[in-house]
Amino acid sequence: MIGQLHEAIREIGRNWQSRRLLVVGDVMLDKYIWGEVARISPEAPVPVVLTEHESAQPGGAANVAMNLVRLGAQACVAGFTGNDENRSLLEASLRNNGIEPFLVSSEGFPTIAKLRILGGRQQMLRLDTERVGPRPQRDYERLLAAVLEQMPGCQAVVLSDYAKGVLAPDLCQTVIQAARKQGIPALVDPKSPDFSRYRGATTICPNLGELTAAATRVAHNLDAADLDVNDLQAVLTVSEAMVSALDLDFLAATLSAKGIALVRRGSRTIIPAVARQVFDVSGAGDTVIAVLALCLASRFRPETAVELANIAAGIVVGKVGTVPVEKHELLAALAPQIALHAQDKVLSRDELLTRAALWRASGERVVFTNGCFDLLHIGHITLLEQARRFGDRLIVAINSDASVSGLKGPSRPIVRQNERSRVLAALAAVDAVVVFGQPTPLELIVALRPDVIVKGGDYGVDTVVGAREVLAWGGQVRIVPLVEGASTTRLIEKGAGK
Repeated sequence: MIGQLHEAIREIGRNWQSRRLLVVGDVMLDKYIWGEVARISPEAPVPVVLTEHESAQPGGAANVAMNLVRLGAQACVAGFTGNDENRSLLEASLRNNGIEPFLVSSEGFPTIAKLRILGGRQQMLRLDTERVGPRPQRDYERLLAAVLEQMPGCQAVVLSDYAKGVLAPDLCQTVIQAARKQGIPALVDPKSPDFSRYRGATTICPNLGELTAAATRVAHNLDAADLDVNDLQAVLTVSEAMVSALDLDFLAATLSAKGIALVRRGSRTIIPAVARQVFDVSGAGDTVIAVLALCLASRFRPETAVELANIAAGIVVGKVGTVPVEKHELLAALAPQIALHAQDKVLSRDELLTRAALWRASGERVVFTNGCFDLLHIGHITLLEQARRFGDRLIVAINSDASVSGLKGPSRPIVRQNERSRVLAALAAVDAVVVFGQPTPLELIVALRPDVIVKGGDYGVDTVVGAREVLAWGGQVRIVPLVEGASTTRLIEKGAGK
């Protein structure tokens, strides 16, 4: 169970869009040729890929920025490119995705590009275009000037190292120390086995191979016994020493099928991987650090940040190619935990509209019903269970206390709106509850645009509020038969001895 779940859901749904993050590192262009394989070449024992379409998207450090914007945040990215066609493609793609690029062209160095050829869901070949190594000092100075200029408007900084030449030790330390002075979390996705260049960062987020290489180096420098690289606990013990020696807040290491390890001074915890069918692990590390960065920008505890990053990684490895995680996918993955917490299903109008939009983005069908729901009874339960079967998500809108009094008289409601909301939200059939204060829910229905409206059998389609509007945009109106003898009025009369 995720700690701070209630805060996380509200932060993801409402506040991540106001977060701005800076990514610094090795930007790349990921290019794909997609096709099908039906035969082997007569010229050589290789498959023939019949091309169907081609695509290109930001990769490397730029893919971290892509993950950030797909999660709803704002992002800018800084790195080196060449002065070539791939730079133009990369810059255009970044801008088209709402990412502000700060790219420094370095003479003699091409824009790093990876061309992958896929037959069906299988990667057949990868062709890389790159020149690795340090750039001229004037290029580092130009890049650093842009980074330091953008940093004050950001809530977190990510250093995305692919060992292509951007994150030299001096540049790393200048950026990390500037972030510390401004109280901004600095996160590192490392490549160098010498983690000392990342000293002072909030966290370093290596994969198991990178962590093992760094731990082996530390053990050697300490003249300790040879580290057993196959002993995870031994590696994590050395990692605890690194957290202290490098002045980190924590270290978060992805362990492939084992999950993610959260290492702090004197403690370590392994969050198990979320079981998913794995198609492609490329880009999973970018997703992890993007989610961690947004969580730290939102001041979540490291435990909450790692748990959310672990869920996001489980989503992205189920995709083919370097594909960012989407905000609606992350919230959908949290749905089982949301279902166990009634308070996370009671929403304001704006929160409901956001949640419904995310459901639709996942292709889910939204059902709406409304009523007073004062003294919940078997008739209400039957209505809600039947309504849920007409779609994937059920929204229940309830009349406010003032609205109920206006409809039923001054002695009603028996149960106040906050309590009615929580009780309804605790039902498995219900995905969201919202209170409305108007005499009818028409304004809410028009704003929400549900796919289906459901009402009880005492209504006809022509008397259901919002039916005309829903039918006009291609939705449906469903009438559920009443349960004979079940009503709030009868419960009140029975309690009064009538």
